[in-house]
Amino acid sequence: MAARTLVRNVARLSTAAKHARAFSTPAPKIDVHHTEAFINNQWIAGSEKFTTENPGNGEIICEVTNSTSLEVDMAVDAATHAFYKGEWSQLGGYERGILMNKLANKIEEHAEELAMLEVLDNGKTIGEATGADLNLVIQTYRYYAGWADKISGTVIHPSGPVAKGLFAVLEQEPVGVVGAIIPWNFPMLMMAWKLGPALATGCTVVIKTAPQTPLSALRVAALAKEVGFPDGAINIIPGDDETGKLLTAHDGLDKVAFTGSTPVGREIMIAAAKSPKLNRVSLELGGKSPLIAFDDSDIDTLVATAHVGLFLNQGQCCCAGSRIFVQDTIYDEFVEKSAEAAKARVVGPGWEAGSQQGSQVSQEQLDTIMHYIDAGKKEGATLVAGGNKVDSAGYFVEPTVFADVGDDMTIAKEEIFGPVMSIMKFSDEEEALTRANNTEYGLGASVFTKDSVRAKRVADGLRSGTVWVNCYDTFDAALPFGGFKASGFGRDLGEAALKSYLEPKTIVFA
Repeated sequence: MAARTLVRNVARLSTAAKHARAFSTPAPKIDVHHTEAFINNQWIAGSEKFTTENPGNGEIICEVTNSTSLEVDMAVDAATHAFYKGEWSQLGGYERGILMNKLANKIEEHAEELAMLEVLDNGKTIGEATGADLNLVIQTYRYYAGWADKISGTVIHPSGPVAKGLFAVLEQEPVGVVGAIIPWNFPMLMMAWKLGPALATGCTVVIKTAPQTPLSALRVAALAKEVGFPDGAINIIPGDDETGKLLTAHDGLDKVAFTGSTPVGREIMIAAAKSPKLNRVSLELGGKSPLIAFDDSDIDTLVATAHVGLFLNQGQCCCAGSRIFVQDTIYDEFVEKSAEAAKARVVGPGWEAGSQQGSQVSQEQLDTIMHYIDAGKKEGATLVAGGNKVDSAGYFVEPTVFADVGDDMTIAKEEIFGPVMSIMKFSDEEEALTRANNTEYGLGASVFTKDSVRAKRVADGLRSGTVWVNCYDTFDAALPFGGFKASGFGRDLGEAALKSYLEPKTIVFA
């Protein structure tokens, strides 16, 4: 299912369904095949462990290896050997592409199992895990498999006064050993966004998973071994924040690829600057994305799309449309209908087919969201829907909508990463654009209008890596994604992502 179709279907359900029902269905049982680090195609049980839990009911799923300096060193050494001397270093792009397609096929074969792993480890709904995440995961691997044998160089004929008789070749070499740190909100998808271009270009990878969600990545690693990926090409080290610091500071890396918060991204830049090789860095960081709605928009489509743009994945999206600017002439109607949609949204365990909003990923995240909801109330925003925890064993928050939000309020400035919608009123285009850009972030943005000239003008004026026009959260493996300003630099997806994993080399011949 295409991302746009998913948005429409989820929105249609949200405006039609009744609000939260009793949580009665126990979590399904699922086999966890591996809980160790995956290094050099071997499973390594480290000396330290951490627990991963099901946020839908607060129950412990299993213990997982917490990778220490020993496992980090082993993983980087394995990736280094594979890149320079191992079987991976001898494979051409065509052969790498075949392996990547095999992995995509194997993921598709195990899609139901992998989706449920995401549900139980992350809290998201089974509908989103299958209809959005898995589809894009599979597409991403196949898309970059297609690129693997199409990365080529160029011949340059120098024309300067000293260049007579010379010619040059510009080659594109893989950057080398990549340390990738992925977040907990879309674990398997963010893994694909890093692995896809890295493997296509010929790099080797060490992936550090988030401590909240290690299980799907380890399962994909097992599938990669099953389809024939050589030793050391893909290495997975589950672990905590200390594991991430050990990886990003490791002398054996050539590049760090990170998706996560802006503060951690700054720390990674410092670590990369201190590395002997001045490690390359690509960062996809936080966001406070604006949605600008003009009064010529179709109000029902606008409300439905803005609803999903904010509440998708329990609001735990870096590009969530969390600042909604609505023109004054349609403001009241938009607020009323958005509140109705939020109240109708079905909250429940992700494994229940009727659930539209699952649990937040952890108690810590739930507490953070409630802190922001309290701030919104105290600072004078009008609460028109939700605003409470859901009384259950898991970490559930009511879909929450604030109206009359001021630009200086905490909920308008800081990334909440939860199901909290903030609605603001504007009068004209210039005001909307100025206020939309008044943020340190620049990851996603959207404009709704039937005026195509105005849509292009506003899109050009928004300082954002992606601007959606009359849609939101429309993703495709061919569409580059990344941020301006404090939302990072470099791009995931599309041809643009390949550049982050390649080093141009000029070779001059006399």
